[in-house]
Amino acid sequence: MYLPPQFNPKDKAHALHVMRGHPLASLISVDDEGFPFVTHLPLHLAQADEPLVLLGHCAKANPHWRFLQARPRALVTFMGPQAYMSPKVYPDLVRVPTWSYLAVHARADVVFIDEPPSKDKLLKSLIGDHEPAYAAQWRGLETDYQQKMLNGIVAFELRITDLQCKLKLNQHRPESHAAMHAIYKAGNDNERALAAWMVTLGMVPEQAESPAAIKPFEGS
Repeated sequence: MYLPPQFNPKDKAHALHVMRGHPLASLISVDDEGFPFVTHLPLHLAQADEPLVLLGHCAKANPHWRFLQARPRALVTFMGPQAYMSPKVYPDLVRVPTWSYLAVHARADVVFIDEPPSKDKLLKSLIGDHEPAYAAQWRGLETDYQQKMLNGIVAFELRITDLQCKLKLNQHRPESHAAMHAIYKAGNDNERALAAWMVTLGMVPEQAESPAAIKPFEGS
C-alpha cells in the first residue's frame, strides 16, 4: 500500500495491536481468471514472534480455498478505527478535509490444516479470542455433529512474509493535534479509539487521556 514515512510506525507492536483488536480481515488472492477474490473472515494471531502466523478457516463451499490451493500466496488486510477529519482542526482556513485510519497489510504463504485434531485446535483458538466460555459447549456437542462441522470448513495457516502498518493520524501536522484530539475524544467509538492512539503515539500529552483509555496499548 501507499505508505508515506510519516504514517509508517517503527514499532511492530502497533501492527499486532491492530490485528488483535480488529480481527475481521480481508483475505485476498486471485481466482482462476486472475481476478482478485476476497473473503472476509476473523483471524487468530497465533504468535507474535517471527515468523508471524495467522490462523483461519473458510466454508468448504467457498471456492477461495481452491484458488489458494492452486496459488498458495495471499494478501491479508486489517482495518482499525477510522473517522473523518474536518479542516476546522487547523488554525487557518487554507486547508482541506481528510480521513484518519489505521490499517495493516500482510503478505502470507498459505499452509492448509487437514487433520481434525488440528482443525479443532484452530477453532478453539478463535473461540478463545471471542467467547472462551463457549469452549465447554463445543466440547459437549455430539461427536458426529462436531465432525460434521469440521468437515464443512477448510482450515489454514497464513505465514506472514511481509508486514506493513499505516497509522494515518496527521502526525506531520502538529498544529492540528490538540483540536483533533479534542474532537475525537468527544466523538463515537471509532473517534475515541483514534484519540487514544494519538496519546499512544505521543501526539498529545498523556494527561489528555484517562489511564483507562490508553491501557489497552500498554505492552502491546
